[in-house]
Amino acid sequence: MSEPPTQEQLDAYVRTRLALAGFDLALLPKEADPGTGVPTQTQVLAALRSFVAATPGAISGWVPSADGPEYTQQASPPLLYPSITEAWTGKADQR
Repeated sequence: MSEPPTQEQLDAYVRTRLALAGFDLALLPKEADPGTGVPTQTQVLAALRSFVAATPGAISGWVPSADGPEYTQQASPPLLYPSITEAWTGKADQR
């Protein structure tokens, strides 16, 4: 069994994921502002670090039942342009 990540490793992971998502943590204030209630950089980093340390294992371990509606939805994702697909498959001619 591997060792859990350190706080520095979690911080680096969270900062990287935020950067990839286009979010700049530096835009948040460093000091608390009771007037707006906007979380500080430290508060956001601590909350995300806690989430990453606790939750992803439970999320990554989940597998939908083959009989459940979740699997059916994944097996047949919605089409981006159904009219084009219907034309290619001949379904549009059947109307």
